[in-house]
Amino acid sequence: MYNIDEIKEFIAVLEDSSLSVLELQNENGSKIRLEKPQVAVQAASVVQAAPAPQSAPAQSAPTAAPVADSGKTINAPIVGVFYAAPSPDAQPYVSVGKHVKKGDTVCIIEAMKCMNEIQAEEDGEITEVIVKDGELVEYGQPLFKIG
Repeated sequence: MYNIDEIKEFIAVLEDSSLSVLELQNENGSKIRLEKPQVAVQAASVVQAAPAPQSAPAQSAPTAAPVADSGKTINAPIVGVFYAAPSPDAQPYVSVGKHVKKGDTVCIIEAMKCMNEIQAEEDGEITEVIVKDGELVEYGQPLFKIG
């Protein structure tokens, strides 16, 4: 369980950062999730995203269609650094062709010096690893395609 001073510190860190979501879990399993209201930022993102397909329809349309048709994705639940393996010299948790079951660890996302194990939300086969090891990922960003 987090005490009030820790929660106040988390809020201060979130307010002073460019993060929109802060999700933490301690060794006891206690979780906390803080979000900034970002209605104006989200609206700006939508406005910016809409013109991009119009300016390059030949490149955007083929990329968007296979994502929708190829199955579901495992998305980042938090902002942080993506790690495919538990340590630099270890094998990745999953690779293309590996079958995963709901609850299997598929990667780690480091956020605020906390290592968060990301788990599969359903059974399936990993058909694509979308991000690279050590890459910064955003909240909701697809990490894997699963079929």
